[in-house]
Amino acid sequence: MATTPELIDRPRVLVVGGGYVGLYVALKLQKKIANAGGIVTVVDPLPYMTYQPFLPEVAGGNIEARHAVVSHRQHLKQTELIQGRVTSIDHANRTAVVAPSDGGAPFEIPYFDVVMAAGAITRTFPIKGLADKGIGLKTIEEAVALRNKLLERIEAASTMTDPAARAKALTFVVVGGGFAGIECLTEMEDLARAAVRNNPRIRQEEVRFILVEAMGRIMPEVTASQAEWVVEHLRSRGIEVLLNTSLDSAEGNLKLINLPDKTSAGEIEADTLVWAAGVQANPMIRSTDFPLEPRGRVRVLPDLRIAGDEGIIENAWAAGDIAAVPDLTGKGLPDGTCVPNAQHALRQAKKLAKNLWASRWDKPLHDYKHKNLGAVAGFGEWKGVANINLLGRIGLKGGLAWLAHRGYHGMAMPTVERKFRVVFGWILAFFAGRDTTQLMDLDNPRGAFVAAATPAPKPAAAAPAPAEAKPAEVKTPVTADAK
Repeated sequence: MATTPELIDRPRVLVVGGGYVGLYVALKLQKKIANAGGIVTVVDPLPYMTYQPFLPEVAGGNIEARHAVVSHRQHLKQTELIQGRVTSIDHANRTAVVAPSDGGAPFEIPYFDVVMAAGAITRTFPIKGLADKGIGLKTIEEAVALRNKLLERIEAASTMTDPAARAKALTFVVVGGGFAGIECLTEMEDLARAAVRNNPRIRQEEVRFILVEAMGRIMPEVTASQAEWVVEHLRSRGIEVLLNTSLDSAEGNLKLINLPDKTSAGEIEADTLVWAAGVQANPMIRSTDFPLEPRGRVRVLPDLRIAGDEGIIENAWAAGDIAAVPDLTGKGLPDGTCVPNAQHALRQAKKLAKNLWASRWDKPLHDYKHKNLGAVAGFGEWKGVANINLLGRIGLKGGLAWLAHRGYHGMAMPTVERKFRVVFGWILAFFAGRDTTQLMDLDNPRGAFVAAATPAPKPAAAAPAPAEAKPAEVKTPVTADAK
């Protein structure tokens, strides 16, 4: 096991993951722990936290990609940052193994307290061809790639003469009818309309958007009547909504099946497949000695301490999507735990930081209890749905819901600096319009330079032309008279 001399030699609060929970725990504790002679250490493979509710707007060209992330270095000045992955934890010996992102040798890192904040990853199923053809919407890189692919497909289709290839390029399929899938689908549809208006070779009716959802309804976070309204709204925009339908194979054409009888639901030719069918707890938690519940999340008490059948595990904490946090309001998931969303993760992080600090001084710990404020979703400019729980339940649709969506997420975006960037970007877009500029070759940024720096092959030397035959010399016979 390699060692790393750069580690700070102080009692350590190790935070595994730099997302919602990791960022806020570090923000709330870094100064206190440092003043007490310790250090907060955040380990994450990325140098930033991604505000995932903004990914659909990044994919739709409404928010600049860098404005939807929060730099760890810029905002965690008193935190020790390690770019890598925690691959295993031995809490009995208070050590974790870290694999650096640069591919270096793994090393051990000791700690006093550990905070499990590794979040969730995209949940997939063993569907043939999905890994090769699909793209998720869990990272900022996926959102940028999706935006560029949509614009590239529209531009490429505008010069295609083969009707089948043109239709395939202009067909976009989203699997998953939750918030992420619906918001992604509608933002993409809005972006496509803007791109088509700028391209006279494409007609709007040629562009096809399809939603595939395995359940009989969409968006379980809103009421049934609101969900029905959303389906009507999608269809009014020409979006095909296939309920009780699942993706069976992505090899070649997309093959669909009806649920629950699993009969064929036809095939779709599409170049773009977006997978937004939910998330699951980060599987790294399985490489620890912490107790897990059936869904693969770490078990915690309402005060966010990790605990199993044998009782509390001292100096071990967890929150967010990786933790099964009891919902004391009684309005969470069917198993009695909190819904895995940004609203809970942010508030759990603040409670966890307070409790961890209180535990250092043997002060009382407080349970996490938060009434869900509701749900807001944006479906493109001036379109949306909201279910707000303030003085009773308030249901909103259309422009008011869209304003509620932007208002809530604008306030929830971490750090004042990032709030300003996002809000001023919205203001600019209000006057300048949606940005439909495609960025080319992001996956091969050196391509142009390599082409320029590579000498062109010398043209092959031309074969010498065949020599012209000289006329034979005619000799005049010498006669006696000529002499």
